[in-house]
Amino acid sequence: MGILSLLLFTPALGVLLLVLIPGQHSHHIRFIAHLFGALAFVQSCYLAISFDTQTVALQWSEYFPLNPDLGSAYALGVDGLSLPMLVLASLLTSIALLASLTVTESIKGYHICILLLEFGMLGVFLAQDWALFYIFWEVTLIPLFFLIGRWGGKRKHAASLNFVLYTMVGSVFMLMSLLAISQYDLEHGGSLMTTMHQAAKDMPRVEQVLVLLGFLIGFGVKMPIFPLHGWLPLAHVEAPSPVSILLSGILLKMGAYGLMRAVVMLPEAAHLLQPMLVFLALFGMIYGGLLAWRQSDMKAMVAYSSVSHMGLVLLGIATLNETGLMAAVLQMTAHGLIAGALFLLVGLLYERTHTRDIQDYSSLVQVMPRFALFMTLTLLAAMGLPGTVGFVAELHALIGGFQVWGALMVLFSVSMLISAAYALRTMGLLFTGAVSAKMQHIPDLKLPELLAASILLAGILIFGLMPTALIELSAATVAEMHQQISLRLL
Repeated sequence: MGILSLLLFTPALGVLLLVLIPGQHSHHIRFIAHLFGALAFVQSCYLAISFDTQTVALQWSEYFPLNPDLGSAYALGVDGLSLPMLVLASLLTSIALLASLTVTESIKGYHICILLLEFGMLGVFLAQDWALFYIFWEVTLIPLFFLIGRWGGKRKHAASLNFVLYTMVGSVFMLMSLLAISQYDLEHGGSLMTTMHQAAKDMPRVEQVLVLLGFLIGFGVKMPIFPLHGWLPLAHVEAPSPVSILLSGILLKMGAYGLMRAVVMLPEAAHLLQPMLVFLALFGMIYGGLLAWRQSDMKAMVAYSSVSHMGLVLLGIATLNETGLMAAVLQMTAHGLIAGALFLLVGLLYERTHTRDIQDYSSLVQVMPRFALFMTLTLLAAMGLPGTVGFVAELHALIGGFQVWGALMVLFSVSMLISAAYALRTMGLLFTGAVSAKMQHIPDLKLPELLAASILLAGILIFGLMPTALIELSAATVAEMHQQISLRLL
């Protein structure tokens, strides 16, 4: 078994062990889940340390034919686009497990669903075969449906059903696009990810546009991009906070990751749809920011801010240039860390006060100084303050967008101002004013909570102050993607 298969099946092995443990042994269940979550994270870190940043070839590739007639295969591999997402997925799963210590209902089923979700997410980023990719994409739906519908809030059933229906409709469009490409003669010597890229060259331009639109709907639902974001606010608000960490930190990135692969596969169609893509990106950034500004529910605020921040990813993809594509990759990582930290902190505050209404709080800096420090730094990162990883991603997006659209980037600046407005508003309402009588005895962050928050904040600051390692991890792959796009557009 190769190292990628070992990483992929680590959470699956954890699930098998959890199935064998009686449900009343909650301490053993938590230990096994934490152990296998940590093992997956350690393995992904080993891959990141051992990764050769100078090559564009897939590394640690594994290939076993499954159906030669269809060209499908068990094909795994990592490159500079998938590796950051693997590390982020395993990290946020461990963080979500740390934040799940307060879960007391159906502990066994909950942790099985978390590890199953990690198995599906890792599979999406490891798969180098479109059929295998689609299978893992669908696998993530099952545990998420139960995590939201079983352990969510008052409207959990509506939220889980809404999420599944939106995603399944998007999956239908994605499947139609995959089937359209598979009608062409595929070379069966390599993985389907490669052969479909070759087949796309032979497609008529109109068909390429239709196929890319199918991918845009399928992946756009998950990202989410405007106007396919309808499931997001309800799912985030009703999901348990640890699940929101994974939903915002990783599940949204699956859509962006798939869309980047599709754009490289169909660059001529992407070029024709470029005006629509940039409109959706800029409109989504401003729209999401304005809605986040208006929210009184803090989880809803972070949910709508995700619409705005993922619009920045779409903007980077829409540029079709190297700086913009790098911006998309950097923003995927940045948003995973920032949104994960925000949902973690909001969830910890809700567990103590049982309210998410920001109007109920005031001057928490006097009562919870450690929480105030972490929340303030994370909100500053969300608004793109220099010295944080959010700034690095936004700077690349601004430069890449300016190279293509020039003065249109004024709208980008407007969205950044809106982000600053809702971040500063949140800090003002949470940490200034007189201490409320009912908020005087709220306990500050405990050691496991400090550990989880510190890991995320360390990533936000380290990659913000020293972004070279993060950029170099993806630079060769992004350069190769841009070269493939340029050659097809000549």
